[in-house]
Amino acid sequence: MPPRPSPPPRLATATARDVAEAAGVSMSAVSRTFTVGASVSAKTRQRVTEVADRLGYRPNHLARSLMTGRTKLIGLVSNHFGNPTFMEVFDLFTRELQARGLRPLLANLGEDDDGQAAIDMVRQYNVDAVLIATSAPPAGFAASCRQAGLPVVHVFGRPGRSSPVPVVTVDNVAGGRLVAEAMRKRGLRRLAFLGGSVHDASTVDRGTGFAAAAGRSLRHTVHAGNYTHEHGQRAMHALLDSDAAIDGVFCADDVLALGAIDACRERGLAVPDDISIVGFDDMPLAAWASYGLTTVRQPIRPMVLHAIERIVAWMDDADAVPRSKLFPCELVLRRSLRER
Repeated sequence: MPPRPSPPPRLATATARDVAEAAGVSMSAVSRTFTVGASVSAKTRQRVTEVADRLGYRPNHLARSLMTGRTKLIGLVSNHFGNPTFMEVFDLFTRELQARGLRPLLANLGEDDDGQAAIDMVRQYNVDAVLIATSAPPAGFAASCRQAGLPVVHVFGRPGRSSPVPVVTVDNVAGGRLVAEAMRKRGLRRLAFLGGSVHDASTVDRGTGFAAAAGRSLRHTVHAGNYTHEHGQRAMHALLDSDAAIDGVFCADDVLALGAIDACRERGLAVPDDISIVGFDDMPLAAWASYGLTTVRQPIRPMVLHAIERIVAWMDDADAVPRSKLFPCELVLRRSLRER
């Protein structure tokens, strides 16, 4: 039997000491070169990076975390991983965190989870902070993260005295008002609100604003239970079964609205000639020619950037606890809302 070939020799990994010796600088200079925001001269930085590239050196973040007590891990927690709008949110969060030398640790709360698994994960991995990106986290989840001594910012939450952590969100109540005012201005008088979960803060607030401005024109409020196309389609069919004379529906989410439009098509109803449909979020699919969805745009990028900037500042200074911030929204008119 022929002898088994020997495995190729492992290449020695260059260390920070190797780089320091080859570049003629101190170990401290090497460390500062690869630490975001650290003070190091341009000449030293260039010299160290050139030598590091030549030697194939990469900083060992695990070893550094053991020395500094900082992992640079940020827990990014949500339960909307199937929603196209939140795919944009996660893309922004991960890219912007990585650009700052931070690493996102994704935790999926699930639909019926009490959040304990996610709390255990952020503790086990010793994250430096937590960003909650959902309008409906489990009760007490934010408070539990905060009690663990972590900086926590809740994006898409509900600001107010009842919130245990700072909130960064859009003015959902104002968005609901915008839709009702636009519908009534166009002569629509038999209105309905189609929301997600009855426990979802954004659904509740958008519905509250819509009801306040719609007044007696609001005939029905229904909750699909989840922000999916299937739930929106099913809820729209049920709504039309209960009242075929509805002429305007505000959906608390674009995905629900697209499901509602498809339900109308299945029943032979023209949008907007027979019934107007308006959504919320302004995800890219809303502008597709096949839908042309009128919707409320929330400034996702400014909200994400603000949340990251505030939590980074809080990580650097325990006294820099941010205030909650409410962002404005705007109505984006397309063809799913009749003109007059």
